[in-house]
Amino acid sequence: MRITMIGSGYVGLVSGACFADFGHDVVCIDKDQRKIDALHEGRMPIFEPGLDELVARNVKAGRLTFGTDLAQGVAGADAVFIGVGTPSRRGDGHADLSYVHAAAEEIGRAITGFTVVVDKSTVPVGTGDEVERIIREANPDADFAVVSNPEFLREGAAIDDFKRPDRIVIGSDDERALAVMRQVYRPLYINKSPIVEMSRRSAELTKYAGNAFLATKITFINEIADLCEKVGADVQDVSRGIGLDGRIGNKFLHAGPGYGGSCFPKDTLALLKTSQDYDAPQRIVEAVVAVNDNRKRAMGRKIIAAMGGDVRGKTIAVLGLTFKPNTDDMRDSPAIAVIQALQDAGAKVQAHDPEGVEQAKLVLENVTYCDGPYQAMEGADAVAILTEWDAYRALDFERVKGLLSQPVLVDLRNVYSPAEAAAAGFSYTGIGR
Repeated sequence: MRITMIGSGYVGLVSGACFADFGHDVVCIDKDQRKIDALHEGRMPIFEPGLDELVARNVKAGRLTFGTDLAQGVAGADAVFIGVGTPSRRGDGHADLSYVHAAAEEIGRAITGFTVVVDKSTVPVGTGDEVERIIREANPDADFAVVSNPEFLREGAAIDDFKRPDRIVIGSDDERALAVMRQVYRPLYINKSPIVEMSRRSAELTKYAGNAFLATKITFINEIADLCEKVGADVQDVSRGIGLDGRIGNKFLHAGPGYGGSCFPKDTLALLKTSQDYDAPQRIVEAVVAVNDNRKRAMGRKIIAAMGGDVRGKTIAVLGLTFKPNTDDMRDSPAIAVIQALQDAGAKVQAHDPEGVEQAKLVLENVTYCDGPYQAMEGADAVAILTEWDAYRALDFERVKGLLSQPVLVDLRNVYSPAEAAAAGFSYTGIGR
């Protein structure tokens, strides 16, 4: 099938490359000429493991192309996916749908023949109705159907998530559109990935509800971790004990400094704004957002406490800046609030991250960025692990002790066991232990 992807960012590029790998003819469209030029040269605008090889393979096979001409890309397409950004709108926290609406208007003017227009971006309930209205207004004679098909991709594992999904959600009551979407995802039939068909509004809400529930699990175990510290329990034991219950599951029960990234913060906030618009309060989600926001800066205070309560003039080595490993994404990363709290208390920060330094430079000031974890620890008074990159899982403790002025390890991801750290001579502080 001929597929056009509007937007060549995280969602659009990963989805487009995977569709091409299934054998579809895919063109990814983006307004940013520099991004398209980079893609033509084989340079990815984001870091995602395996993406560069996937793109190169399908470009070579002639199944994946890139361009800036939306009208040319849309004309004759069987399905046009809208995969543009929907960031939180400044001022009120609602999802900013300006990119979605602009794409819909251009798509409407370019449609030729029956076309399925697919909302792949994360959008509030009712967005599909508005996209349909905009397209109809731009082209009253257009033959089209608007479908909601939310993405469920985890940064760092997006390609595998796309090719082996838990489910594929398709929101539409148009049988022609459903037939096209079944063909689009037919290559996944061999994996027996279930296609869940529902109304468009139900599909839109499914994405927000799913992310809000996962954010709730993270926040729940983080608060349990705080209680563990008070009563002398170990949150990792508690997490395993409840996670083995099939009704709960073990995913997203890892205590840490709070959730961040491109999805959970903005999607929980957007869900709250929608609930306010419809007078249907989501009190649990409200609490989740508030607790998570407060937790990030509290982790900075936790590091300060581990150093005796005074870090003025001291240097802290921070390992990990991105909100999770295997991505360069700094959006709402806990490291931002943690480092700012340390700086506000008078500390200096030396930091390392395998992929996120360039993005970190855009949001953090007065940080010394280092080429490796050991360079970051040289001359520091303590080391804090903020992101559980593989590069930090087997540190040479003897070498670390020789680099630090005092052996203080604050492990905000529970990478190491307290006994292991103590045996190596470290003053160790973890989460929920």
